[in-house]
Amino acid sequence: MRLVRRVEAAWRFFRRPRVFDTTLVIVLAGAPLVGMIAMLAQGYPQPAAASAQFAQFAISVLPLLVRRRHPVAAAAAVTALDVFGLLTGIISATNVPITIALYSVGRYLAGRTAVIVAVAASVVYNVAFHLSIETTGGPIAWVPNLVSFLVFTGLGQLVRVRAELRERGRREAAEEAVRAERRRIARELHDVVAHHLSVINALVGGARATLPPGHEVTREALTGAEGTARQALTEMRQLLDVLRADGGEGDGAATGVGTSRLPALLEEARTAGLPATLTVAGEAVALPTAVDHAVYRIVQEALTNTRKHAPGARAGVVLTYRPEAVEVEVVDDGVPEQAVRQPAAPPGFGLGGMAERVALCGGELQTGPRAEGGFRVRARIPLEKT
Repeated sequence: MRLVRRVEAAWRFFRRPRVFDTTLVIVLAGAPLVGMIAMLAQGYPQPAAASAQFAQFAISVLPLLVRRRHPVAAAAAVTALDVFGLLTGIISATNVPITIALYSVGRYLAGRTAVIVAVAASVVYNVAFHLSIETTGGPIAWVPNLVSFLVFTGLGQLVRVRAELRERGRREAAEEAVRAERRRIARELHDVVAHHLSVINALVGGARATLPPGHEVTREALTGAEGTARQALTEMRQLLDVLRADGGEGDGAATGVGTSRLPALLEEARTAGLPATLTVAGEAVALPTAVDHAVYRIVQEALTNTRKHAPGARAGVVLTYRPEAVEVEVVDDGVPEQAVRQPAAPPGFGLGGMAERVALCGGELQTGPRAEGGFRVRARIPLEKT
């Protein structure tokens, strides 16, 4: 295990960009040096030519030190050094540094820029090959050189895209974990805090109701405590609404959604091809923020489900204000085959999200297909009495 940990630590050290690039340059420059020394030791007939080739290769490797921060400059420097070697006869073919430089161009630059750099480098190399080969009378292949340069650049682009997808996946997973934690905290807060506040409210109300006459000061204090408990419940639900908000689907006060926007919501549905009507019964009253948002989201989700599962159907929304509760009902006339919904939905989506939202406000939700055809969503949310 100790050996494995040492190997992992060494690998993490060499994966650092500066360490990796420095090691790469040292290895690339050291390998030809070892080969040149071996050839000279065996009596190579042209030591000057071998020394020139090694020097040219070692110098062309140096720009790779900045291949991550300045990929275009590194590729241009390697190209210039190789062209100089081709025109002076020091080398007769492309070297490894240009392949690494082109890979770096694809890895660290956008697609269009990378292709332009690869094509430009290919043209420069082909011209240099043409000028150097004209002196010796050899053939030249322009297309294979261009294809090879594009292949090396394309490999860099492939690695770049895969890295971006992995990073995006990690970011989305982290954001989803945060949203799940927010929902978990919201449920726990509702189960614990709302329960205790309701008990406190009931006990204070009971004490006030059983208080004998002549204790007006105590009665007023208990009345104030009872009102404070109700207000705390309302504010807690509003805070939970914000806490449970998922990104752009938030329900906070900044969203501006509520029963006042139902006419605009139905107009949007009609524009999208869903005939929908709105009927308001009873005397409209100002609803608590959490209830106001819940009614809007229920209607919004129900109309969305109708468009998705019952194309061509008509929808009707009935909003009823009662002294003790507010009721909202959304029905459509889609045929039963079209109106079958999937009740098992993740929290925050579809019918599962409706049920969770209504439960948070202390109400009840009824959903299901109608006997005469279509689908029905009905929610009843109690209102706090002052």
